[in-house]
Amino acid sequence: MISAIGDRFAVQKFGLTIFETEESEVPVEGWGLDDLVVARVRAATGADPTVRRIAYPKGAFEPFYHPTSRFLPDPREGLPAIVRSITPAANCERYLVVTRFKGQVPGTNLMLDGIGAYSRGLGSLVRHSHLFANVAVLLLDGSNYETISRPFAGLGTRLAEGLRLTEDPLTKLDNSLFPEPATAVPGNTTLRERTRALVAARLDQTLPNYLKND
Repeated sequence: MISAIGDRFAVQKFGLTIFETEESEVPVEGWGLDDLVVARVRAATGADPTVRRIAYPKGAFEPFYHPTSRFLPDPREGLPAIVRSITPAANCERYLVVTRFKGQVPGTNLMLDGIGAYSRGLGSLVRHSHLFANVAVLLLDGSNYETISRPFAGLGTRLAEGLRLTEDPLTKLDNSLFPEPATAVPGNTTLRERTRALVAARLDQTLPNYLKND
């Protein structure tokens, strides 16, 4: 088990035009997001003693999050290559890797980076705020580091979201809780607990499909 979502929180503010976009990234080392991932995996496996956490050097996943080129991907910067490089003696049958990703706000071209909060609207009057947690799970074969397909992973979550008639209470954020300035994020206990609850919920929806035995 490898959790690489890191200790960063994105704060993104959108206006009517691209010139009104404000984005920042805040370190939140004390929030324990990777520890939370490990706890949810262990809970999903019933504390299976064969499931263990694999440590890795700081910055090991930087090539994945910040590749040298967006147009000609370098295989050395992909997850299989990175996981292979940090598990030379792990000898695991499978590797479960949890990362963050960039997701799109439905019906817009706005991109949300990883885990964080965004605010969208006109000025300070017509504005709404939300939390987001774009968390991805990947399962790799321990012998050849090829991806083990889980074609229906997340299907139930997507269907539930599509049928939702009201706003998701986990993501809805009162405008007063939107962090301004962004530097206020690390010390905001409410934001911390709300974010951890959202990440946990996303994982609990996704993990069972990846952890099932074939």
